[in-house]
Amino acid sequence: MLIANPQGHYHFLKGIDPYSCGVVADPGYEIVFVTLRTPTSWKEGFQLIDRHLAQVECERTALCSIQLRCPAPYPMQGFIDFNETYCRVLKEWGLYLDDLNPLARTNVSPAYAPPTEPQMHAFGYIVKAETPEVRPSLVIAGAGELRDGVLDDAGIIKLGDTSPEGMRAKADYVMKVMETRLDGLGARWDLLNVINVYTVYPIDGFHEDIILNRLGPARRMGIHLHDTRPPVQGIDFEMDMRGVNQELVL
Repeated sequence: MLIANPQGHYHFLKGIDPYSCGVVADPGYEIVFVTLRTPTSWKEGFQLIDRHLAQVECERTALCSIQLRCPAPYPMQGFIDFNETYCRVLKEWGLYLDDLNPLARTNVSPAYAPPTEPQMHAFGYIVKAETPEVRPSLVIAGAGELRDGVLDDAGIIKLGDTSPEGMRAKADYVMKVMETRLDGLGARWDLLNVINVYTVYPIDGFHEDIILNRLGPARRMGIHLHDTRPPVQGIDFEMDMRGVNQELVL
């Protein structure tokens, strides 16, 4: 169910404490997605976001999505512990809505040149659209092959199985999550401009039928394949998606 965030001018899909499942801008508003040219520590990243929002005359409540990069996949408890620290910042900023975290998030671990500490990679925020007929914009949070998003190793699909068959099953599950979230946001495939896949394992044996053939008109955008691990040990395949009209590099 979509939940309104009136102060932020967007709706979100309820997720778990560290993140929502996705966000969509309200009519008359749109998401600006910003990627940092040089990533910075995640705490300094929030200071950077604060300065940027002030420069564009937006309140903190305009912040709607975060992308992080971590040094290595966490053990499950380590991931939970980091999330508690991360969520504390969101609460200090007054971003929670009735004890719910409305921000979408992706947090993954690059296989190439991983950071030495958790880093801020990108963020999205809401602005008033210049024209009333602006296309809807949305960000779907990262999801791996973890049943129902419950932070428990027992929920990992095909745990430890990185065979072609195992990876196919993992990818199929994650694609179903993407489809469900897109539908939950009331959005359409033709609104998407970026579809990210995060894994260090080959996908050439299934990417056509499991991913590309299910993208509808978004297939013309292709997929961005990152040599990157999901943030939790034992999870091997992750995706996120977005459809925005404004992309910036800061």
